[in-house]
Amino acid sequence: MGVPASSPCFAEELVQAPDGSFHLVDARQRRDVMRWRKAERERLIAARLAVGAAERAAWAAEIAGHVAELRDVSGRIVSLYWPIRGEPDLRPLAETVLRRGGTSALPVVEAKGQPLVFRPWRPGDDLERGVWNIPVPARGAPVVPDIVLAPVVGFDGEGYRLGYGGGFFDRTLATMEKRPVVIGVGYELARIPTIFPQPHDVPMDAIVTQAGTVVGA
Repeated sequence: MGVPASSPCFAEELVQAPDGSFHLVDARQRRDVMRWRKAERERLIAARLAVGAAERAAWAAEIAGHVAELRDVSGRIVSLYWPIRGEPDLRPLAETVLRRGGTSALPVVEAKGQPLVFRPWRPGDDLERGVWNIPVPARGAPVVPDIVLAPVVGFDGEGYRLGYGGGFFDRTLATMEKRPVVIGVGYELARIPTIFPQPHDVPMDAIVTQAGTVVGA
């Protein structure tokens, strides 16, 4: 599905990119992209939920194996995530990270519209219900991850990630003094020709599916 071009008579908007620069974007085209993304997001989530739980679990295990081979985690802080809505469950990777001398963490939404924070987490730690009832570590001082696993709803060949629309990962990366290695993770069925990237979108360093590393290295 294409995004229709806009007439030059429509007003432009000033949008800030993650690097702090500002870009003029066509307001109507921006709205068209946002509407398209909303529909595509719903389609892709429905598609992965239509896959049986056993098959999704098998795919997740394959993804975890590929991610474990991608980066050395010794001495590094690796942010995982708590899976929702059929996302690959990569929580078992925490054991691999710990066994290899790393530290595992989970992202925490402290407030809507604000960057994420990251707290150390290992299997068995106490959890509490965070925003949208997603479990988060109940205690622990914030840490700065070296590697972040970011679940994707969709992704394209340029490494851009279609998320849930909240902008948490892009906003967080923009505020970090040292950018971590960001690895998008998802199923092959999440691949689309383009997400129609906007100035605020940040490409992943790599994207991994059950087929292996399909974008980046």
